[in-house]
Amino acid sequence: MTDHDGTQYEYGDGSGEPMRIRFTDKGTALHIAKNPRLGAGEAYMDGRLVVEPPHDVRDFVLYIMGQGNREGSAFKPRGLLRQLFDKLESRLDQINFISRSSKNVLHHYGLNRQFYELFLDVDRVYSMAYFRDPANSLERAQIDKKALIAAKLQLGPGMRVLDIGCGWGGLGLYFHHHFGCEVLGVSLAPDQVAFANERAAAAGVADKVKFQLMDYRDVTGTFDRISSVGMIEHLGAPHYKEYFSKTHSLLAEDGVMLTHTIGRAGEPGPTDKWARTYIFPGHHLPAMSEVLTATERTGWKVADFEILRTHYAYTLAEWYRRTTLHQAEITAMFDARMFRMWQFYLVGAEQGFRSGNLVNFHVQTVKKHGVLPMTRDYIQQETARLAALDEAPQWHLEPKG
Repeated sequence: MTDHDGTQYEYGDGSGEPMRIRFTDKGTALHIAKNPRLGAGEAYMDGRLVVEPPHDVRDFVLYIMGQGNREGSAFKPRGLLRQLFDKLESRLDQINFISRSSKNVLHHYGLNRQFYELFLDVDRVYSMAYFRDPANSLERAQIDKKALIAAKLQLGPGMRVLDIGCGWGGLGLYFHHHFGCEVLGVSLAPDQVAFANERAAAAGVADKVKFQLMDYRDVTGTFDRISSVGMIEHLGAPHYKEYFSKTHSLLAEDGVMLTHTIGRAGEPGPTDKWARTYIFPGHHLPAMSEVLTATERTGWKVADFEILRTHYAYTLAEWYRRTTLHQAEITAMFDARMFRMWQFYLVGAEQGFRSGNLVNFHVQTVKKHGVLPMTRDYIQQETARLAALDEAPQWHLEPKG
C-alpha cells in the first residue's frame, strides 16, 4: 500500500503475486478507517483509493472480504453503539410509502436503457441467472431461470398472470410465448415500462401482454398466477405484511404465486449502508424468518421454499466483466465516478454471495392445499422441458440503442 506521500507499507507473508493499492490524498486512510463499510466504497468511486494494474477493484474486494470471512480471522464485529445506530437508520430507510417507493426506484432504474444493455443479457433480465452449469453463458442461464420460475408457477393457456416488478418485460413475454398467458406487468420505472410495451408491440402481442406504470398496491382484479422477481428487496421489512396481504387478495382461490428475492443467510439485520446510500435507497435484504413470518400472518400456505446459493455470484461476475469491457462508453455516458461506483456495487454484491452471507429465496405460495402435485418432480421435469425449447433467445426483441 502506497500512501499519498509515497510511504509504502507491506502486509501478508510475502508469498504469491503482490496486489498494490494507492491512496491519492492525505485524508483517505482516515476516511476509510472511520467507517470501512462506507468509506472504502466512497474512496474508490471518488478516485482516492486506486488499485494498480494488473489487478483491479474486483481482485481487491474479493481478497479483502475473503480474509474477513475466513475462519480465525482477526476482524472483529463493530461496536454495539454503531450496530444499534445502523439498525435504526436502516429501519427508517425502509419506510417506503408509494411516493417514496417511486422516487427510490427512479434513483436506480431511471438510468437510461442504453446503459443496462451494455452489461445485461439480450433479454435485459436484471436479476439472478440460474446456472445449471457454471460454464453456461449468461444468456443460457437467464433462459433457464425463466424456465424454473414458469415451472414453479404451473402455467397454462389462457391464464391471467400478474408480474410485479416486470423489469424490461422479458418474463411476461416468456409466459405468453410458451403458454399463451395474458400478462399484466407493473413497475415504477417509466423507461422499463415503455421499453416493455415496445417489445410487446414489436412481437405483435400487445393485446395480450401489457405493462403499466403502477405500484402493485394499486392493482385490482383477480389473477390465476402472480410472479414477483427481484421486487420485495425494495419494499423494506415493515411492508412485507402489506405485500403478502395485497397479493393474497389478488390471487384466485386455486392460484399460485412465486416470489423471488435476494435474502440473507442468517438472522435479520441492517442492509449495507453504502448500497443503501448510492445504489438502492430504501432497500432491505430479508432473512428467511422475515419472509415466512409475513406469509404466516396473511393467510398464505407455503408450498415450496428453495434456497439458491451461488447462482448470483456467477451472474454478478459476468455483469462486472461486461461493465468493465464498456468502461469508455459508460464513462462518456455518465462519468468516471459513476463507472467506479457501478464496479464497486457489482463486486461488493458478488462477494456477499461467494461468502455465503447472501442467497436467493424462491417462495412458492398458495391459498389451497391441493393445487400442486405432492412431490417436487414436476418442477425439474417442466424446467428441463422448457429449457430445451430455447437453445438461443431467437424470439426475443433485440434491445434498442
